[in-house]
Amino acid sequence: MEILTIFQIKRAALDGRAEAAVHGQVEALVKKETKDGKPFWEVTLADAEAKMTLRAWSDAPAFAACEQLAARDFLEVTGEFAHSGAFGLDARRWTCRALTNDERDALLAGPPALREKQAADFALIEESVASVGDPRLLGLARIFLAEYGARFRRSAAARGNHHARRGGLVEHVAQMMRAALALAAAYPALNRDLLIAGVLFHDSGKLWENALPADGFAMPFDERGELLGHITIGIELVNTLWRKLLAAPEASAWADLQPAGEDVRLHLLHLLAAHHGELQFGSPVVPKTPEAWALHYVDNLDAKLEMLAAGYATSKPLAARIQERVWPLPGNLVAPLARFTPPVSDPGDAAAPPVAD
Repeated sequence: MEILTIFQIKRAALDGRAEAAVHGQVEALVKKETKDGKPFWEVTLADAEAKMTLRAWSDAPAFAACEQLAARDFLEVTGEFAHSGAFGLDARRWTCRALTNDERDALLAGPPALREKQAADFALIEESVASVGDPRLLGLARIFLAEYGARFRRSAAARGNHHARRGGLVEHVAQMMRAALALAAAYPALNRDLLIAGVLFHDSGKLWENALPADGFAMPFDERGELLGHITIGIELVNTLWRKLLAAPEASAWADLQPAGEDVRLHLLHLLAAHHGELQFGSPVVPKTPEAWALHYVDNLDAKLEMLAAGYATSKPLAARIQERVWPLPGNLVAPLARFTPPVSDPGDAAAPPVAD
């Protein structure tokens, strides 16, 4: 039986039924009841890229196996996968077994293409940080990457919707960094150093709110994340690192730099506080500076484009070039217009040059 990733199974199921095996980790395991009072199990399986929900009904062979499962178990699930109108991706007649240690280690490493992409994205973040001219912001970013780089590289950008996978935060920040650098070139009035720092730190609180362990894909709930949220945690983190920065010997040479260090700190904190754009979306303040508005739009744009890309890849077709709506996007997806490709001219089609009399 061919072993596919969860993402590959979702893609394959769009074209009909897919018989395959998938390796993943149990993120959640809940026993429920139907409207008729019949018990069933709902299992959330996660790998490096995506998640899927499995259901084991009381008359299915997997029902008894679920009694022995626990969250964080590593499994191979074999079955028939198809799209169902009621439940989305539906696994039928599925069975499972525990992964061997070698299989688990291979799963934790992630697909080679994803590992390569995330490594390149982290290198781009480091390169962008190194280009910062303001020594205060440069020093702050370097302390962050040195102390929290490993945690950063395994955090997700969200629990759902976009970049909801281990390493997803690095992908999100790197793509935002590319967009922010392009914007800073197009709008020279923007403070490039501040914008780079804002992109790096805007979701830094998610290192606690959306952190994944080094040995799994199951995202635990964190009390600090629940009580404070990532914006508040990020502000606290920046202030903590700022105090550490000012205690360094080189900080004595920054006393006369302009803009003043306190102004730099406050403007960076504003970018974190305002990046959701509206009070109703969790920001304690709305954007009030050019850099804050730029950061908000870059963040929102990358999230929306990631949702669209995932939706095109995995949502159910409704008609030619129309696919099912993907929450929280507001409507059904319509295939984007293909890029223009100039016709390839055949040398034989060229008009023959006139012949002289």
